[in-house]
Amino acid sequence: MKFKLLLAFSFWMLLIAVSCNKDDINFDAPSQQLSFSRDTVFCDTVYHQVRSETYAVKVYNNEDKDILIPRINLEKGATSLYKINVDGKSGYDFKDVPLRKNDSLYIFVEIAPEATGPEAIAEDKVIFTSPAGQQHVTLFSVVQDAEFFIQTPSNPNVITNNTTWNNDKAKIIYGDLTVDPNVVLNIQAGTKVYFHKNSGMKISTGSTLNINGTLDKEVILRGDRNDPYYDTIPKNWNSIRMAANSTLNMNHARLFGGTKGLDMRQTNATISNSFIHTFQEYGIYAVASTINAKNLVMNNCGESCIGIFKGGNHTYTHATIANYSQVLSSMNRNGIFATNEWQNDAGQTEQGALQQLNIRNSIVYSDRDNSVNFEQTPGQQFNFIIQNSLLKYAGTTEAGFPFDSNPSVIQSYKNEDPQFVNYFTAHLNLRVKPASFAKGKGNTTIAGTVPTDIVNVSRTTSPTLGAYQ
Repeated sequence: MKFKLLLAFSFWMLLIAVSCNKDDINFDAPSQQLSFSRDTVFCDTVYHQVRSETYAVKVYNNEDKDILIPRINLEKGATSLYKINVDGKSGYDFKDVPLRKNDSLYIFVEIAPEATGPEAIAEDKVIFTSPAGQQHVTLFSVVQDAEFFIQTPSNPNVITNNTTWNNDKAKIIYGDLTVDPNVVLNIQAGTKVYFHKNSGMKISTGSTLNINGTLDKEVILRGDRNDPYYDTIPKNWNSIRMAANSTLNMNHARLFGGTKGLDMRQTNATISNSFIHTFQEYGIYAVASTINAKNLVMNNCGESCIGIFKGGNHTYTHATIANYSQVLSSMNRNGIFATNEWQNDAGQTEQGALQQLNIRNSIVYSDRDNSVNFEQTPGQQFNFIIQNSLLKYAGTTEAGFPFDSNPSVIQSYKNEDPQFVNYFTAHLNLRVKPASFAKGKGNTTIAGTVPTDIVNVSRTTSPTLGAYQ
């Protein structure tokens, strides 16, 4: 009985103690301005009626007292395209928001826009009103109208007739988009094609893909996440896979951010004035294909910028094929890899002749010891010419061919730093500096076949190696 009384007494004493020590918080009006983790929220490009990812802003109370922020609101109120969440509550206008001393709170921002044209700017402000003065955080996003191509069990997502895509709407692909056999898809200047995660495009036998960009209106093909972070990482989508006897004509395009860029199987391709970069495996993966490329810029591919399998016929003129990467630093990162062999989807090894590989007036360089790897199969044709080009070269064993006194290596150079302006993907600029070794080393006759560089500068006299004069 005494024990029960003692237990009851202890319980009531605990309740009294808790009650007596309860923290009675007094919130005061702010006497100083707030501070923020950022003054502008740049949302990634968003599409008509597609909600963006969520962005966070931290609001800091630097005072040594607890405060009530009298008002936090969106400047455009209920008509805003943006939605905010303040301290766990959604809305557009909040009153008397508490913030403890020397503490912070999160404001979460997202946008689900209505597009009123091909491309527009959505801007608003989060306003903070207090006796210390009015402050704001700017919200900014590009809004695009979009056309969706969504593969489902009931919709195979197939283009069955000759089709032209214009730049009036972004094209967003979920799953695989297939171009039927013998069908032509034209992608016109300024068009933006976005692939969702694990999505891609398939160009069937006999079909043609024409990518018709211009210098001032290039065609963009990339993943559908537009935040700058996703500009520098691969594997955001799959590839453009081109079947046997399909054709690619690509001019002034920028292709980046997937697993393989152009996945070609016995394909005929003409590539001009284009950028292919940041792929988990290969920028160009070519099996028994024919490729003629000029003014091509490549960088940041895990296995190789260009992978040539089962031979084929390849010419790269005034190309800048670099391979520098921090994200993919553990991978092979060749500039060009070429072999007579290929392992098919069934795991069987097939062989084919490398009828010709021409590398002319080009730069093939990286931060690895070697930028070129040739694996020649005994008894199989393997013809190549490297002319007036600059290579990173570690030796015959690593590269698979001798460099010096080799009749297939003509007036070419090794291991001279090309001095790129910036080879990091976030600020990719593979022009060479004025003092670069590559200046004036090009063959003028070869340059005459590609008389202007990738930005339309004449190179007919004293041509610089690579895609830039």
